Amino acid sequence: MPASFERTVDLLKAIAEPTRLRLVILLADHDLTVSDLTSILGQSQPRISRHLKLLVESGTVSRHQEGAWAYFRLGDDPMVLELAHSLRTGIVDEDGLLARDRERLGAVRDERAERASSYFRRNAEQWDRIRSLHIPDADVEAAMDQALGQGPLGAFLDIGTGTGRLLELMAPRSDRAVGIDASREMLAIARAKLDSAGLTRASVRQGDAYRLPVPRGAFDLATLHQVLHYLDDPAAAVREAALALRPGGRLVIVDFAPHRLEFLRTEHAHLRLGFSDAALRGYAASAGLELETVLFLPPAGDRPDLLTVVLLVARRPRGHSEMPASKRRTETA
Repeated sequence: MPASFERTVDLLKAIAEPTRLRLVILLADHDLTVSDLTSILGQSQPRISRHLKLLVESGTVSRHQEGAWAYFRLGDDPMVLELAHSLRTGIVDEDGLLARDRERLGAVRDERAERASSYFRRNAEQWDRIRSLHIPDADVEAAMDQALGQGPLGAFLDIGTGTGRLLELMAPRSDRAVGIDASREMLAIARAKLDSAGLTRASVRQGDAYRLPVPRGAFDLATLHQVLHYLDDPAAAVREAALALRPGGRLVIVDFAPHRLEFLRTEHAHLRLGFSDAALRGYAASAGLELETVLFLPPAGDRPDLLTVVLLVARRPRGHSEMPASKRRTETA
């Protein structure tokens, strides 16, 4: 995408320093903290922070806060991405400096993966118990694929991304993929999985389903996969997801049909014991979306102790730059 002369000069000025050039190359495909970058480059925290501040101010790098930590990554500006790609592929690493950076980056990624794996091992038993109550995840994912079709997905947003499974599934078909989750532990798992899979077009950041840290109208597809039953105001989350969609963009909701498994509320923090067809349709309509598909995916056999998965696809109407004012979530809500 063409950029103005002044914009190009500003980007080149921001990058035209040895440490900042190394930072841009490292941040092209990975979310890294100041601590990570200090370890990789072998420089002091104040020095790294100063360089990052200049890169953020120039729009070359983006910064996302997660509690006490901040993660940095190359910005979404097409000019920045194209320039970084040209630099990575065009530089001759004569003294092996960039190779050493990559080696230390590998060590950081290995440590991150081990922390994530440890958390997953501690919690895998309860997740496996819930998965055993409904049809296999692969069958749900196949139903999603069928509902969405096999074409390119454009820009993809996964709200409540958890361990990043949908990012792994959708990122290869997406121009870019962003996962949002409130849990730092889940984001750590997701980052490790994306690193391992080499999915450089996917990233994750901490955020609230009621106030998404993404631009309005920026995505072609958004998902709320097994998220709504944790929320006290599911309708508000659906409205917020709809606001992230471009005209013509689609929202996919995957959750449970109504059930009576009370232990999911008492032991696993489910605030809602499933959603009726009418409730999900109502959420979509309230958000100004047009219904496309509703599918029910029951378990094998007629067993009240198992869960039925419900899948809804709705589309934001074309030709409308904003949601109706009466249905728009206010900033103070």
